[in-house]
Amino acid sequence: MEWVISVLLGIIVLVPIAMIIRLYIHDSNQKEHAVLQNYPILGKFRYILEKMGPELRQYLFNNDREGKPFNRKEFEFVYKAGKYNSRMMGYGAERNFEKDGWYLVNDMFPMKKEEMKIVQEPKIKTYEYTIDKENLFKRDEHRIEQQLDPAYLHEDDYVVLGASTAKQPFRLKGLIGQSGMSFGSLGDHAITALSEGLGMAGGTWMNTGEGSVSPYHLKGNVDLIMQISPGLFGVRTEDGDFSWEEFKKHSNMDQVKAFELKLGQGAKTRGGHVDGSKVTEEIAEIRKVKAGEAINSPNRFPGIASPQALLQFLQDLRETGGKPVGLKIVVGSEAQVEKLIAAIAETNIVPDFITVDGSEGGTGASYYELAYSVGLPAFAAIPLVDDYLKKYGIRSETKIIASGKLLTPDKIAMALSLGADLINIARGFMLSVGCIMSQVCHKNTCPVGVATTDPELQQGLVIEEKKYRTCNYLVTLRQGLFDLAAVAGLDSPTKFTREHITYHTSFRKYELMRESSK
Repeated sequence: MEWVISVLLGIIVLVPIAMIIRLYIHDSNQKEHAVLQNYPILGKFRYILEKMGPELRQYLFNNDREGKPFNRKEFEFVYKAGKYNSRMMGYGAERNFEKDGWYLVNDMFPMKKEEMKIVQEPKIKTYEYTIDKENLFKRDEHRIEQQLDPAYLHEDDYVVLGASTAKQPFRLKGLIGQSGMSFGSLGDHAITALSEGLGMAGGTWMNTGEGSVSPYHLKGNVDLIMQISPGLFGVRTEDGDFSWEEFKKHSNMDQVKAFELKLGQGAKTRGGHVDGSKVTEEIAEIRKVKAGEAINSPNRFPGIASPQALLQFLQDLRETGGKPVGLKIVVGSEAQVEKLIAAIAETNIVPDFITVDGSEGGTGASYYELAYSVGLPAFAAIPLVDDYLKKYGIRSETKIIASGKLLTPDKIAMALSLGADLINIARGFMLSVGCIMSQVCHKNTCPVGVATTDPELQQGLVIEEKKYRTCNYLVTLRQGLFDLAAVAGLDSPTKFTREHITYHTSFRKYELMRESSK
């Protein structure tokens, strides 16, 4: 028995020593990393810390307002709204009020609850959590059924896309919808949870993203805006040309209420990209591409190199499909905006909506140089488009949909004040179904099963749980938006104007955003 113990002790001592010697030799002789060659074994700690860095900063070292692209307070807002149906906080805001920034203008005599033009029927059946007891190591909570006030717009304030141009206009009783997120960029569990959650909330829409309409977008019976990109996914022939036959099939779908021609998005002013590891047989069939191969959209639509050609294509789509058709753009300069809007006025072909995506917007996959340095942010771009539409006398004929980190009621109200009519949100809804901002959307390794098509990883995203959080988050946004409208002296959030937003500079000057002279 003693010899067995001796052998075991020898193994326990010798094996670690042998491993250390092997690592030392390996590190000393490898040519790839200078740190490992000069400091064998110890140098590995540098790479371990580098790998753990993003998580350490997110959870331990960043303060509540430092994280990017969203800080902890913004993340917490979405989390609490979705899980607990709550917007409440205590003690006071952590915002640095000495820094330059946007503020909403309150009225000395705000609207009372009974004066608001808000529709609170029918109630929405959902589930939310309530906390029974919480300490450092444990949180006891349980799920309860809840009937939510939906916070719909009054019929007088409905926003209508294609009111005078489309055979089948799209009437909206809510101002907030989901921005383009395609099946392929997100997995089927995430798309289904979003579709069903938005469908329960009602008064909204779901943009399909450039990957066409999937069965999972249809699950929740939510209204859809089908996005068409230069890649023509879902509306193309086997050779990659535009297919009118495929377009007609989609325009005949009851759930498809409008179409969006995507010229670009804020985080990548070029064609979209999906890594080959994400392209399953099902995704390939829906997009009319080959499975397992990376997807790269062209930078612009084939055969379209001018605003006039683009607008003629838009008109052909609208006449053929009978439904509203709009554009999605990234604003680069005043000159580019005026060139497009001048062409709209000249041809009298007015898009039913223009989606203005700020450069701070999200993406499933982009290139560093595009995401960081191309295009204007949303709050600079929205008033530019609004001003030039007014200058050319066509503002009343179209709607502006704004997007770009607008995931809280105050940011939404600010965008509406600057000229937007409607709001698109993407990452806010991703957070509602479980996104933890791992920033590996492009790798197909999302640890919570949101931005991945891997079946095993998707098992962690339970549709029956997350769909209610999407619903709760959206309704919470609408309720908060009506609260802000009341504070501003308005009976509806559709009435925000530039008189309701101000920019506070470090010199303590409060500058109201007046209408441009354009």
